[in-house]
Amino acid sequence: MRAQISLRGRIFIAMIFLVVVASLLIAGVTIYQYREQSNQYHEQRLQRKEAQLHTRIDYILSQTNFPQTEAYLDSIFGEVVFQVADEQNVNFRIYNLSGQLITSTQFPLQQEATRVPQSTLKALDMALDGHFIEIQTLEEEQYRSSFSYIEDAQGARLGILNLPYYDDDSLSAMELQNFLARLLQVYVLMLGIAILLAYFVSKYITQSLEEIGTKINTIALNKSNQKILVDRASKEISQLVDAYNSMVDQLEASAVKLAKSEREHAWREMAKQVAHEIKNPLTPMRLSVQSFEQQFDPSAENAREKLADYSKTLIQQIDILSTIASAFSNFAEMPAQQSEILDVAKTTKLALEIFNDKNITFDAPQSPICARLDRTQLIRVVTNLVKNAVQACAETPNPSIEVRVFEKHQRVCITITDNGTGIPKKHVDKIFEPKFTTKSSGMGLGLGMVKNIVQTYAGTIDFQSVPNKITTFTVCFNRKALPNTFYKCLAPNSFSVL
Repeated sequence: MRAQISLRGRIFIAMIFLVVVASLLIAGVTIYQYREQSNQYHEQRLQRKEAQLHTRIDYILSQTNFPQTEAYLDSIFGEVVFQVADEQNVNFRIYNLSGQLITSTQFPLQQEATRVPQSTLKALDMALDGHFIEIQTLEEEQYRSSFSYIEDAQGARLGILNLPYYDDDSLSAMELQNFLARLLQVYVLMLGIAILLAYFVSKYITQSLEEIGTKINTIALNKSNQKILVDRASKEISQLVDAYNSMVDQLEASAVKLAKSEREHAWREMAKQVAHEIKNPLTPMRLSVQSFEQQFDPSAENAREKLADYSKTLIQQIDILSTIASAFSNFAEMPAQQSEILDVAKTTKLALEIFNDKNITFDAPQSPICARLDRTQLIRVVTNLVKNAVQACAETPNPSIEVRVFEKHQRVCITITDNGTGIPKKHVDKIFEPKFTTKSSGMGLGLGMVKNIVQTYAGTIDFQSVPNKITTFTVCFNRKALPNTFYKCLAPNSFSVL
């Protein structure tokens, strides 16, 4: 990918390019004009020499005693041509009308000059003024050669006059060279001035644009954006600045609307989460109340103890609901995390007792498994996972839910295994996403909330599922260092529900 050239660079290059192109054009036109003037000068000079020579030939014809015919051209001019050549300081040739050489002032005679080519004779015959100039080459040197008719007083053609002309441009070429050298010096000076001018002009043009670009890069919805104030800017730049300032005003208005919308959205999402969190314990609490109402016998010997245990279990769930309500009052903030030492096995068993489901089995070692966690948050994690397992087994003929607590590599782990419907492969990547659910009802907040709580304590949560066979969720927490004097977990007692 080619690198992008800045606007300043483009303006700078464009101005330098224009100066260079203009200089080359001027130099080209100068050389062309010199050559045209040189050619015109030499042609005019040739014509003047030819006119002077014709004047002298006409005078010789008027003074000759020989008949003025083509046959007597050699007798008429004879040795006089050399005198004319000395007078006029030119060399010339005289041919008869058929192009055969009669006499010449050049010694020795050149073989190619002894006869006029037929093409030249034809061109001369077709010339309206009886005059023709062509470019000839002799020994790799080009020269002009003029052909014209020699006529008598009555205008009858007697022969052909050929006047060779060699251009001598040495002096003019030197003058041209000197002129181009001076012109080059001027061009170098102009180029230097153009570079400085292009630099300052490009900087002046792009300065406002750079300021606008810097301001645009700092635009954000969460802060107040500054407007651009530019003095004495061009019309185009002023329009751009006005558009930017207008955008800043619109952005601030949009930011206010967005903030209001986000607050409303946050309240709605929090309300959904609170409703979900409250619904989780309410369902098993209702079942527990119904079961207690059906099975409680006031006349039993341990009726008072059973009533006390049942009351403590309900109070535990009511405390969870109170914690959720407090969190909602703090606008979607999680309850403050407690760093208490828990017996994870006992706390997990406590969370299971509210379900009062015979299909739920619990397995844990006899010795305490302690960790620093928040008791309320741990109960929320277990309650959500077990509730999902119960719902997954709703249509299973022989439902089975197994909850295990164990230690593994200095970590405390909890597994919830069920033989329900499982998780389809297409939903594996979305299962922990907020608002995602495979149920026909509900809002899909449970697993997302569970993952958030687990990650808050630097724990992990994953699952393995074979649809319609078995699904296992595994939650693990790192065991934080406990005091050396610690010998007993500070976990609440476990209670049984009738």
